[in-house]
Amino acid sequence: MPIIEVRDLRKVYNGSVAALKGISFDVEEGEIFGFLGPNGAGKTTTVHILCTLITPTGGLAKVCGFDVVKEPDKVRRKIGFVPQDISVDDDLTARENLELHAKLYHMPRSLREKRIEEMLELVGLQERADSLVKTFSGGMRRRLEIAEGLLHSPEVLFLDEPTIGLDPASRMTIWEQLRELNKEGVTVFLTTHYMDEADRLCDRVAIIDLGEIRAIGRPSELKEEVGGDVLILKTNNPDKLLEKLLSLPFVNSATSQDGTLRITVKSGEKAIPLIFEEARSLGVNIEAVSLSKPTLDDVFVRHTGKSLRDEKIDMIERFKQYMLMKRRRR
Repeated sequence: MPIIEVRDLRKVYNGSVAALKGISFDVEEGEIFGFLGPNGAGKTTTVHILCTLITPTGGLAKVCGFDVVKEPDKVRRKIGFVPQDISVDDDLTARENLELHAKLYHMPRSLREKRIEEMLELVGLQERADSLVKTFSGGMRRRLEIAEGLLHSPEVLFLDEPTIGLDPASRMTIWEQLRELNKEGVTVFLTTHYMDEADRLCDRVAIIDLGEIRAIGRPSELKEEVGGDVLILKTNNPDKLLEKLLSLPFVNSATSQDGTLRITVKSGEKAIPLIFEEARSLGVNIEAVSLSKPTLDDVFVRHTGKSLRDEKIDMIERFKQYMLMKRRRR
């Protein structure tokens, strides 16, 4: 039996905003399972429902065999949760944070002290156990939060964007710790918008966008479904060339976005000169071309028609425009 079961899960806010539109999936015991998608896709809403922090509008969700709505207390005893926002207390030491967390879970004193030492060693903070958290880096704080989530020996650990904002070295450290936890039998459920994180860390990935799951599978299987090599073309007339490309037998798929063509082909090396010939015959100028093997971003494009990278770029641009407007108003 799956350790997490979700059937037709729905969540509507304010009577009209559908955050989840009837998603269904299973997570097997011992998996590292990832939810990959942009901001606003429904990732955090799903985790909050599974962790009994909010109630769904409809559907069914079970964790460790317990209904998240009907048996929330039993679910909470089985899970650990590391939220997206840093929640440790800056004015306490690492040890004091863990002691407070242990008391919230009513852990007996004898077990509490032993587990705190084990967790400090696990996340590499034993030498800083009695330092104030306000002196910690972002990566150290995140590792302390993981220690808190594991303190009561949960069967499932939920992590919402566990490495967001961390430097590459800290991200790699977190990945390694999660792999070690998983080897010990802990099922890991994480949300992320980092494609490399989902690809390198997760046994299976669910791609979610606008409250709907678009694909589920092993990263390698999902990339194989894209079908061949990926060509990225910059051209002065993408729509004209796109129409022609879709009729060519060696082209598996082609999409156009913001003047860029993303094409999947059976053999990139053989396809490039043929595509240049077709462009030349149409009077279309190809300004740049790149060849790569399929990535999870290509999978995302295949199932949603847009790039996850472009989603992040758009968000950065919106933020820049917002800050520019604020400066102009001053």
